[in-house]
Parts: sequence; structure tokens; C-alpha cells
Amino acid sequence: MPLNPTCWDNAVTESFFKTLKVELLWQHAWMTRQEVDQDITCYINDFHNPQRLHSALRWKSPLDHERNAT
Repeated sequence: MPLNPTCWDNAVTESFFKTLKVELLWQHAWMTRQEVDQDITCYINDFHNPQRLHSALRWKSPLDHERNAT
């Protein structure tokens, strides 16, 4: 981590959480915290990482990007 962080340091994280809110959280109502945890885990593992294309990754999914980086 750089000693003098810039405003861009959190951009990817903030973008992810905004997308999570729009695509999942604001679309559902849950009865228990366990349901929320399960749905967020499924969203990340089953959709966001393997399927969702990201402009910052040259329109590849995070998993495809990692596979090609190694």
C-alpha cells in the first residue's frame, strides 16, 4: 500500500459495492441475516466473479482475467 494514497485507491471497491446494492440488495427483502449472507455469497461466487464482465478488465470476468494473468 502506498504511503500517500490517492482518491483512486478505493474506486474499484466502491464500484463493486454500488453494483452489489443496485443488482441485489435493493431488489430483495430478506427475513433473516442468514438469507442475506447466503444471497451475497451466491451473487459474488456464482455471478459477479465468473460471469459479470468488467470494463476495467477489458470486458472480461474477474475469473477470466485471473486465468489469463497467470
